[in-house]
Amino acid sequence: MAVISAQVKGRKLFMFKLIHPIPAFQDNYIWAIVSADENAFAVVDPGDPGPVLEFAKTHNLMLTHILVTHHHPDHTGGLVSLAEKYQPIIFGPRPSNIKGITDFVAEGDNIELFGARFSVLEVPGHTLDHIAYFSNDTAPPTLFCGDTLFAAGCGRLFEGTPAMMFESLAKLTALASNTAVYCTHEYTMANLKFAAAADGQNPALQSRVTAEQAKRDQAQPTLPSTIGLELATNPFVRCDDGEIIKRLKNQNSTALDSSVDVFAALRAWKDNF
Repeated sequence: MAVISAQVKGRKLFMFKLIHPIPAFQDNYIWAIVSADENAFAVVDPGDPGPVLEFAKTHNLMLTHILVTHHHPDHTGGLVSLAEKYQPIIFGPRPSNIKGITDFVAEGDNIELFGARFSVLEVPGHTLDHIAYFSNDTAPPTLFCGDTLFAAGCGRLFEGTPAMMFESLAKLTALASNTAVYCTHEYTMANLKFAAAADGQNPALQSRVTAEQAKRDQAQPTLPSTIGLELATNPFVRCDDGEIIKRLKNQNSTALDSSVDVFAALRAWKDNF
């Protein structure tokens, strides 16, 4: 990703030198955000400190910031070790008991990262403390959404309700269609398999399956996605689609009186898929 800075209606847009996926565990991505001057970097949801330390050493970079989306250990496990070595600013959700957070943030708060402002969005559902970070100062706009919105899917409801997650996804999909979506797991092909079961006649989905499989065949990440691509192919944000509703009715006899009902039925189907 090249360094780009431009004036749009008097507002300076920033593009980071690089947003790089650092693989961790079996299918996590720790997103590394490298500053334009290539001296510093930030990471999102470092569940494992080892790959982050290796990235810093390889590229001779100082870790200055950490963004945390929620409290699960595969997103927070590296905080203490990384804090001891680098003393970074660590942003995380308020309220929470995440050890290592230096700056607690909530809906309406803004943070600055290498010259770009990020807004904090509360997106409960997967967990009650889940937040996302969105910047309209970057080109394209940038969203770090943890385990709320996945490529062709969404997170399991470990703590929240279907209504919570439905509203959280609606908040994210209301962002600009070209927003780059950086979630934190390589679940795309499994999600697309379910999406095909729920929405198999969708030509945009069929094209996406082919495109994403080609990336995986080359051992390339399928991420980032975009909001526009999710609106076209992700069944969890297409709960008013007639074909999806028809297939759900063929799956069970649960009442589908609202979009939240459709979402809840999709999530239950996916959980047992």
